[in-house]
Formats: sequence, structure tokens, C-alpha cells
Amino acid sequence: MNILVTGGAGYIGSVVAERLLEEGNQPVIYDNLSEGHRDAVPPGASLVVGELADVPSLTECLRTHRVDAVIHLAASALVGESMVNPSKYIRNNVLAGTDLLDAMLSCGVKRIVFSSSCAVYGEPVTLPITEDLPTRPTNTYGETKLAFERILHWYEVAHGLRYASLRYFNAAGATARLGEDHSPETHLIPNVLICALGLVPHVEVFGEDYPTPDGTCIRDYVHVADLANAHILALGALEKGSSLYNLGTGCGYSVLEVLDAARAVTGRPIKAQVIPRRPGDPAVLVASPERINRETAWKPAHTDINSIVESAWVWRLAHPNGYEQ
Repeated sequence: MNILVTGGAGYIGSVVAERLLEEGNQPVIYDNLSEGHRDAVPPGASLVVGELADVPSLTECLRTHRVDAVIHLAASALVGESMVNPSKYIRNNVLAGTDLLDAMLSCGVKRIVFSSSCAVYGEPVTLPITEDLPTRPTNTYGETKLAFERILHWYEVAHGLRYASLRYFNAAGATARLGEDHSPETHLIPNVLICALGLVPHVEVFGEDYPTPDGTCIRDYVHVADLANAHILALGALEKGSSLYNLGTGCGYSVLEVLDAARAVTGRPIKAQVIPRRPGDPAVLVASPERINRETAWKPAHTDINSIVESAWVWRLAHPNGYEQ
């Protein structure tokens, strides 16, 4: 199959493209390279540099490459930024996404796997989080992901579009070739490893007064290779109809536990500095992956935080400055 991967030069998108190639598919990466990297594009994948809002170019790409389905990962994804610049997130995550859907329909493409987020839940009422819990985002980023999920539903009603919404928990880790490199870097594990390399003096811990055992946020870390496998399975499951899945391991680790794991893996001291909480950060986000386990047989291969951190560390040692281009 020819699969358009929006945001396919980014962290998760590049690994998804890598897995598509391994499965015998042809990924076509559509990315504006504002966050992605040319060096992250797997050999064998096609790269088209463009904006989702450029509907003529997007439509031409879909037609020229005879795209059969779309995996949509392109998005603005910084929780803190979304709280101070909501218009950017509405434009990039909702309006541009709707442009993508309209371009797909104009080319007869009616299957899409969407990169959603556990941020749609906000502060969960029970743990672990199941897909039928109330959705009450506490930040603009989560609100835009939820809005696009609802748009997908109505496009299915109106146009017969089939979709899978994948609510990611915390993506982490690396493959042998591909790892995490953002600018600015806001994710915990890469920042911890950058500190272990001595490139920054300390790691910032956002709050130590949460209602958790050690006072720091607890998150469910899912390996990026496991996320990529879930996209392949979700794409195949569209034969049966649309779906909504949590992507997590069911295990939660606090910020301090991640720091301890990184110290153990790297054998290096990692200093932490506590600063005030970030607006919109829930205390605990841990998934129940039972639905996707049951319906697609997806099961994460990496659930231990030490092994997840170790894979990221191996990549970071080989790429201390990330994708240098």
C-alpha cells in the first residue's frame, strides 16, 4: 500500500515510516520540516516538503503517489505553548487537519489513522484510563486533539471515512537508527539524557507537590517502536470499521523514578532542579490498553522503564547533538 505519513520526518512519524517499509508498504512522507529532520527519513521512503494548509500541493501529492491511506501525525504538540498561543494549535491541529480530510476525499482516500493524545482526558476520574472515560482536556493541545477526533466522526457519518484515533500516552525510547530530537526539547527522557552527557547542568522538574507518592507527575511511557506497530495494526483493523484506542503500557512512572532509571542506565550523575508546575499538567496519566490488546492483539514489547531509557541512551550516545543537520 502507498501510505501518506504526515509529520513523517518527526520522532514518531519516522519510526512509523520505518515499520511501514519493513512490512512492504511504500510510505510517502509529507512534512514541512519545521520540527522534523531530513536525516530521519528512512531510506526507501519518499519525502514531499509541504504544508497541510497548502491544499493544491497536498492534493497533488495524494494523486501523484496514488495514496491508499493516511497516517496523520503532523501537529503542534507542546502543552505549555498551547496555553499561551491557542490560535497556533487551532490552526495547525484542527483547521489544517480538516484541509487534509478534504484533500483526501477529493482523491477518493477514505482511510486514516490519527495521532491523538491522552491529553483529551484531562484529570482522569479513575485509573487506569479507559477509552470510555469522560474527555475533559485541561490544555489547548488536548482540546484540539479531541476536536479533531469529533471531526473524524462526522466525516464518517457524512462521507463514509474510516478512521482510527490512537490516544498516545508518553512516547519514549529509540530504534537502532531513529531517536528523539526536538528544538526546544520539552520531553523528560531526552532532557535527562542530554544532562547525562553534560550538555546542560541540570534537569527541570515541574512541581513536587502533586498528589502522588513522591510528589511528581506519573506518566505511562510507551516505546516508540511499540507505537509504530500499533499504527500498522490499526491500519489493518480499518477493514472492520472505525476505532478508538489508548496506546500505553498500563504502567506508570514518576519523574523521580525516571531520573533514577536514567542514573542507573547511564552510570552518570544527573542533577534535578524543582521549578513551579506547568499549567495544564495532570498529576497521573496511566492507560488501560485492554481494548487494543483485545481487538488487534497489540501488546507492548517494552514495559520496563530501564529498557526504554537504555534504548534512548544508546541512540543519544551515537547522536549527542541529535540530527545535526
